Amino acid sequence: MRVALVCPYSLSVPGGVQGQVLGLARALRRAGQEAVVLAPVDASLPDTGLPAEAVVALGRTVPVPANGSVARLAVNPLAAGRVVLALRRLRPAVVHLHEPLAPGPNWAALSRPEPKVGTFHRAGDVKGARLLAPGARLLMSRLTARTAVSEEARDTAQRLLGGAYVLIGNGVELDRFAIAEPWPVDGPTVFFVGRHEPRKGLDVLLDAFGRLDPAVGARLWVAGEGPETAGLKRRYRAGRAVEWLGRIDDEELARRMVAATVVCAPSRFGESFGVVLLEAMAARALVVASDIPGYAAVVGSHGVLVPPGDATALSGALGTVLAAGTARGGVGSPAFLDDAAAHARHWSMDTVAGRYLEVYRAALGTGSSAAAP
Repeated sequence: MRVALVCPYSLSVPGGVQGQVLGLARALRRAGQEAVVLAPVDASLPDTGLPAEAVVALGRTVPVPANGSVARLAVNPLAAGRVVLALRRLRPAVVHLHEPLAPGPNWAALSRPEPKVGTFHRAGDVKGARLLAPGARLLMSRLTARTAVSEEARDTAQRLLGGAYVLIGNGVELDRFAIAEPWPVDGPTVFFVGRHEPRKGLDVLLDAFGRLDPAVGARLWVAGEGPETAGLKRRYRAGRAVEWLGRIDDEELARRMVAATVVCAPSRFGESFGVVLLEAMAARALVVASDIPGYAAVVGSHGVLVPPGDATALSGALGTVLAAGTARGGVGSPAFLDDAAAHARHWSMDTVAGRYLEVYRAALGTGSSAAAP
């Protein structure tokens, strides 16, 4: 089966949706399907792990504020024309649109006659939802089937659009954590991965880390970048205890995650699913995260959750788990981490790809029924 996966966001900028689209394409190809990714690209195309012919670049993007962050979208007519031409050439059996409400390539793809599956990732309130709803419902009526990555994402879509959705979680490519060599490995370490913006709560983590007892001897690795990077570096000076890594590739991320004691996700809001938390569990790092619905649904009892935006509570949680080390039977013990790793395996990308294949076949009328508008 040939599947065209359409991503509205630039592949040149790391992001959750981009990572899911590329990971799903790789998993589908491992399953013997011909998956092709259509997405905007700024500057050079990063290593996607896909053959060159499996990625169609749709042109450059512009930054657009969205959901407390900034999305890079290709909203120009040239990109829309490239989508239509590519789909005419590829003649896919199914077109899979990620974040189908995002303007740009997805809206152009909705004009095509092929069966179309839409996956909704976003969670949280949509500004102007009451005004947008009639037009959005008309546009999304062109979807053959709808899926959502979490209950939060499904509820957000249903409030705006109505309709029924197949709930399929995001996937994690577990093998790369199983084979990763931990690096570096000296001393207890807290690891943050994400965009440096208010929604992600890096300032809360830096404040909490600064309150830790120096006797703990912990370090903080900060990966990623964003609009707050320069200001946060000036405000939080912790000497050698804080290492600003900038953008890192997938190999370094896996190696540091395997080496880290704790992976911390202090987001304030707007997270529909915690992929980085599942990656941490697969890497056998302890998860400490904000107690927001999208994270709580993924973590359950396999990590430590604290109120969002509360630096005092976060510092207390970090201090406790770092000091506890590998106490027998406790949080952070080998048995606890084993259970968390087993929990993460439920979201294997190969398993997720299998579930999407069922939806594709249903959309083609060759499988069990898929949720439809």
